[in-house]
Amino acid sequence: MGWVKSPTPNQGKNKNKNMTYSSTLAVGRQQHFGQRNQNTTSFRSDKKGIGPVSNTIILVVLACLLGLLYLTQVTKTNSYGYQINDLNHQQTELRQEHAELEVASARLQALDRVKNSDQAKSLVSVAPSGTVNR
Repeated sequence: MGWVKSPTPNQGKNKNKNMTYSSTLAVGRQQHFGQRNQNTTSFRSDKKGIGPVSNTIILVVLACLLGLLYLTQVTKTNSYGYQINDLNHQQTELRQEHAELEVASARLQALDRVKNSDQAKSLVSVAPSGTVNR
């Protein structure tokens, strides 16, 4: 199969390395390059896709993430709704208190006006006369 070139006696003394072709090299070439009448080029797809199980897992994880995002938004919206209701209730209470204070202020101002009016000054105070027994 392969040829081995043996060194000549003069070359052995100089310790020169000669190029040798051995059968192991020839066998290596046959294994590497293929056999006779066969294509030595193989076409492999460099694209590596994800398998169906991986696709399913990724879709489930994405669905869970979208669900969590939705729940966070809904919870945040509900908490704002509670805050708005509390503030509306507080506003109603403050308006009622304001109306009551306006009425009390008008009543107190009316008493001062009546005391200081000319008609009130011309009135005569009455002494208690007595009690009626039954």
